[in-house]
Amino acid sequence: MNEVWSFGLLAFTSFFTLINPLGTMPIFMTMTKDLDQKHRVQTAKKAAIIAFFTILFFAFSGQLLFNFFGISVASFRIVGGVIFFLMGMDMLQARLGKVKLQDSEIHSYVNDISVTPLAIPMICGPGAITNAIVMMDDANTPEKKIVLITVIFLVLLLTYLILYSSSKVIKALGDTGNKVMMRLMGLIVMVIAVEFFFSGLKPILIDIIHKAIQ
Repeated sequence: MNEVWSFGLLAFTSFFTLINPLGTMPIFMTMTKDLDQKHRVQTAKKAAIIAFFTILFFAFSGQLLFNFFGISVASFRIVGGVIFFLMGMDMLQARLGKVKLQDSEIHSYVNDISVTPLAIPMICGPGAITNAIVMMDDANTPEKKIVLITVIFLVLLLTYLILYSSSKVIKALGDTGNKVMMRLMGLIVMVIAVEFFFSGLKPILIDIIHKAIQ
């Protein structure tokens, strides 16, 4: 029983750290600042649900898919880095959420951003996917598998609640505060993008060099 609890604690801390809902919140705020409370909540809920099922999907079949298609986590990180960098450039130039949305466009906008980039790769990124695959391999009993699924659900529920509470912060900052924060977060996201890109590129280059030497 102690082993199961230790496994659950490890799973919770690792997933919460890798998903980092507190780090996602400022980006969520800048992307949804022109939405009303109802659609902002809808966006947060949809992003959390999509991320939950995506993580579960990779937990149960990720290793098989990666091996079948010859996909590496390093490649996943490179793609995530490119997406982050482009998003950071838009934020730096205050292009995200700059134009007021028409009523007819809101539904489409919510659907778009709740899937990409919020659910994937912001919430469900390479780190969370890799962790899900590794921890599912370590879950060698039915009890551990149940604990792992429960932990993923709890972390995503916490993520939703944190994004939900961001509405109060948006109201407190006002329009000028949101624009300043958007530019600052743009810089941070671009730095994260560079780290993602090179952390994915490094093992690929090392592998190429080793093969060239041999």
